Parts: sequence; C-alpha cells; structure tokens
Amino acid sequence: MDKRRLGKSGPLVTKICLGTMTWGEQNTEAEAHRQLDIALDHGVNFIDTAEMYPVPPKAETQGRTESYLGSWLAKSNKRNDLIIASKVVGPGDWIDYIRNGPQLTEDHIQQALADSLERLQTDYLDLYQIHWPARPTNFFGKLGYEHQDDETTPLRETLLALKNHLDSGRIRHYGLSNETPWGTMTAIAEADKLGMPRPVSVQNPYNLLNRSYEIGMSEISYREHCGLLAYSPLAFGVLSGKYLNGQKPEKARITLYERFSRYKGELAERAVAQYVELANDLGLTPTALALAFVSQQGFLTSNIIGATTEQQLLENLATADLVLTQETIERINAIHQSIPNPCP
Repeated sequence: MDKRRLGKSGPLVTKICLGTMTWGEQNTEAEAHRQLDIALDHGVNFIDTAEMYPVPPKAETQGRTESYLGSWLAKSNKRNDLIIASKVVGPGDWIDYIRNGPQLTEDHIQQALADSLERLQTDYLDLYQIHWPARPTNFFGKLGYEHQDDETTPLRETLLALKNHLDSGRIRHYGLSNETPWGTMTAIAEADKLGMPRPVSVQNPYNLLNRSYEIGMSEISYREHCGLLAYSPLAFGVLSGKYLNGQKPEKARITLYERFSRYKGELAERAVAQYVELANDLGLTPTALALAFVSQQGFLTSNIIGATTEQQLLENLATADLVLTQETIERINAIHQSIPNPCP
C-alpha cells in the first residue's frame, strides 16, 4: 500500500488509516482484534484512536477503544510495526465525566496522555492530536463560523504542554483536529516562536458531501507540510447509498443513533443519489468511488476508514489501489458544483 510522509520529516504512513471509534460500542474486543489483523494483512501501518472513544461518547464506555487496541498490541507484539495516533479531548460540558470537565491545560494533557498510554499498553504515541480547539469554533456539524471570544486555554499553554512530552519522548509528533485555517496557521507560527516542532497533520472531515477543506486548508497542507487525515470519508456511511429513499439498515450507525444526523437532509440525499448513479455507470461501488476520491487528493496524508463488519472493512481496503480518471473527477466536480458542500 502506498505511503505518505507524516509532516515534513516524520514517518511514512499508509494512505489508508484504520479508524477505531466503533470499538467498544458497535464492535466487540474480538471484532476489533480481527479488524487489526485484517488491516495489517493488507499493509496498513497507521491506526487512529482517541481517549473519548467509542462514539457515541458515554462515561461507562470512555477509553474502551484504546483498551481494545492495547490488548491487541500486548498479545501481537507488533507495536514497533505501527504508527499509532490518539487524541486528547478539548473542553465540553457534554463530556464532563472526563477529568471533571476536560481542558487543554498542562495538567489535563499530562493526565490524559498518561491514561491513554496505560490503556494502550505502550510507553509512547507516534502522533498525539488535539481533538478540537479550546475555543468555540468549527463545531461538529457546522460549516460556518460565528465569533465568540472565550478561549478557555491559551494555545501557547497547550503547545508548551505538548513540547514537554515531545522532549520526553512520550509523543513523537503532534497534530490538530477539527481546526480552521486561522487556528492551523496560528499553531504553526506559535510553534516556531517556541522553538518546538510544528504540527504535522490536521484531522478534519472530508468527503464528497463536505469538501470545505479545499477552501483554505488544502493550501496550508501543501505549503506547510501539515497534511489532512480525513475522517468520515463515507459521511457516516451515507455515501454508500444504503440510507437512500428512507432505508434504515439494521445495526447501521444512523439507524442506531439519532445524533448522527450530520449528513442527512434533502440536498444530501440528492447529491448522494447522483454519486451512486455515477458509480454504477462506472462499474464501481459507491463506497469505492467515495473513498478513492478522498485517497488521491494531493493534500491528504491518510484516509481514515472505519467499519463495523468484516465485509465493510475488506471493501474499504480494496480501494487502496483504485485511481479515478480525470474524466471521472470532472464528473464528480460537476455534481459538486451543482450541490456544493450540502453537509457540514
């Protein structure tokens, strides 16, 4: 599987990354371990998790995903074969069961990292990401920005905390997530002032229903060597077409959890129907079309796939070598131009 460099001089990671946020909610520990075995057999070396997972987040399951990955690492002895990424949550009263209300301060980051390393049964992380900023921006499911001047922790303090762990070796690199162009460039500039490494990645949503990353963020990824780790490349499975015409597949995420309404709506339905028709015309599955589009973007470092069944995982992994023609890209762009970014 093709690999791309994390940042300017970081390790090479596979262009497909195994996402884990269903482990501990929709997937058992045994299923999680099976997913890891399959992914590695297909050449994947990049695994993404978070202290908050699984999703939907709940106090009784928080951290379970990392624990499942940790138990596999302990029995497989393959830690050195993998690039493992995790995340520290930003502030949010809806997850106040985490450290009595999580913040991005030095004390919180130190505790969060220690807990993640213990669950993962490792003494370092290859990539540690700020799950979302300490300022009210770029909220999940929202495209626009409404200014609120109430940052809870200065970015400089957060970066200094990360620098301590970079210096100690507990983390090798760090990245951002759910960030904006202003936030990304500010983090880069502040890191330079502090004489510390720059962030090497930004984990943001990117898919056929939300290409907003291309507006501003993509140039930063190219010029500052801070590539995209694309999450939700299938828009919660919506781009597979399985929810069209009111379908509610058994055990599917949107069927099970009403909170995942981010990629629903009349415009999304119309766009998905057109992408499905295009995929059928090309002799591809809608999943293959959607994932291949994301994977071949030049500003992308890795495409984070997720699956709840073995069949889904195999279908996702099979797209690793698929390259869409320029004619296909033009047909995708025509749909996008007629229904641009229908979902946040």
